[in-house]
Amino acid sequence: MTRKQLIAQILNKRSFLCIGLDTDITKIPQDFLKYDDPVYEFNKLIIDATKDFCVAYKLNTAFYEALGDKGWNSMYKTACYIPRNCLKIADAKRGDIGNTSEMYARAFFKTMMFDAITISPYMGYDSVAPYLQYPDKWIILLALTSNEGSKDFQLLKWGRKYFFEIVISKALEWGTPDNVMFVVGATHPDKLSRIRALAPDHFLLMPGVGAQGGDLDTIAEIGLNKEVGLLVSSSRDILYAGSQKDFLIKATKKAYQIQRDMELTLKTQNLI
Repeated sequence: MTRKQLIAQILNKRSFLCIGLDTDITKIPQDFLKYDDPVYEFNKLIIDATKDFCVAYKLNTAFYEALGDKGWNSMYKTACYIPRNCLKIADAKRGDIGNTSEMYARAFFKTMMFDAITISPYMGYDSVAPYLQYPDKWIILLALTSNEGSKDFQLLKWGRKYFFEIVISKALEWGTPDNVMFVVGATHPDKLSRIRALAPDHFLLMPGVGAQGGDLDTIAEIGLNKEVGLLVSSSRDILYAGSQKDFLIKATKKAYQIQRDMELTLKTQNLI
């Protein structure tokens, strides 16, 4: 999916919601356990119920890899089932030397047919370059993550700059706003203006809204650019919004509520 296509979907759906399909087989309704592939069957219903309210789906690969070959199969089938008008993100957080990255890129972009992959940039350009060889694909580099431990390295100061600013500045040399995004946790709104100053045109994938405490209005006010430029991710708040019997009704309602909030935000910012 190209940048132009992504922006068109955002404006059409009036949403910049990314739904995280971090599907935990121990948390889905027990009725699904009767199926040969419970995770896939659960994902299908979630996708069918929410596809009109979001522009992207993000699969945290760990939740699938933990299930062995069955999990990989669930992930592949889920990626194939996601509508073509939604960005398909492999939240794999890969990062390794060049020849290994070539295999990861082939796995997720050719075999699994994802549109984007999250990558740790800390081994440098040669570990990232193989992913950039695929046209109309995206790399999403970890910049300032939403977890508590982000302060251990990402928030260290080097002179007047934080380490995450050095990472972003260097990564801007590797690609363009057409193929590079950055992961920026919604739990760091006080740093968002610094990131926008460095990367005014790039899309930011922002986890951490909802269960982790990030606030949509706050990050939208600072983070939106003239072409929206945000993908805000929500996982648990949607997947597990309800209980065993009403999970789909509650998941749909939650996704719709977020979309409506985003639509109002886009109108307020004169973007639609």
